[in-house]
Amino acid sequence: MKILKLIELMRPKQWIKNLFCFAAILFAGKLTDLNLLLINIIAFFAFCGISSCVYIVNDISDIESDRIHKKKRFRPLASGDVSINEAKILLLLLFVATVILSLQLNWGFQIVILFYFIINLFYSLKVKNVVLLDVFFISIGFMLRVISGAFAIDVSISNWMIITTIFISLFLAISKRRAELSQADLEDVGKQRKVLASYSIPFTDQLNTVAATGTIISYALYTVSDKATETFGTDHLIYTTPFVIYGIFRYMYLTHQKNLGESPSSIITKDLPIIINSILWFLISFLIIYRFKIGIPYI
Repeated sequence: MKILKLIELMRPKQWIKNLFCFAAILFAGKLTDLNLLLINIIAFFAFCGISSCVYIVNDISDIESDRIHKKKRFRPLASGDVSINEAKILLLLLFVATVILSLQLNWGFQIVILFYFIINLFYSLKVKNVVLLDVFFISIGFMLRVISGAFAIDVSISNWMIITTIFISLFLAISKRRAELSQADLEDVGKQRKVLASYSIPFTDQLNTVAATGTIISYALYTVSDKATETFGTDHLIYTTPFVIYGIFRYMYLTHQKNLGESPSSIITKDLPIIINSILWFLISFLIIYRFKIGIPYI
């Protein structure tokens, strides 16, 4: 059905990335404040709308290269199931809906989401073909999600949280490039995604080692930072670091040994060990941060 293809064009499976909008409210100890949570939910859906707009622009821009990709050729635009005009109409409707949602929030959030849209337009039209800048622009997108969530509810965020976000998003983006390289036909690698011709598997492996190390170290330093210990009244959040380490190692195993990673959202939502690890990380983090509010003062 056409409606299903239009929904697929919006890439709802990718909306999981917008959960980064909730990072600030979780680590600010405000997750139990229903009014602030509602504001964050609105911010989340606004980012779902604007990110879908970006995906549509990107699919229109990449339609020819997607048609020769062994997997992407089945996308709605590349396969011809959705016409370019239909995609443009959907793009306009989503953009209007996003503007309406954004107007319900403060000007700080509005500036951040506008900046997110602008840099992603640059990415889709030019930067995605520039080696290294392509993954840094993806990283900036994740960073803006975290900042937008903080601005929406007017809370401050730790510099270490921003640095952790940068490293983990670089890790995911570089892993994606590695997976694309490992699965691409060598003779068509540049045609499928031009920037891939500037990467190699050994190079991406080196970059990923740096990004993985940076993620683990910056997260660990955040958990024992003055801001974190002052906010939570404890430095016990450091005990959630093993879950972060396992998550990174598991993801590297899947990308290096199983040649997965081309779709980070698929790994995060389908790999059972990562799902269980993520749930445990969240539950233990929640107990440590919100222990007084739920009557467990001695964690």
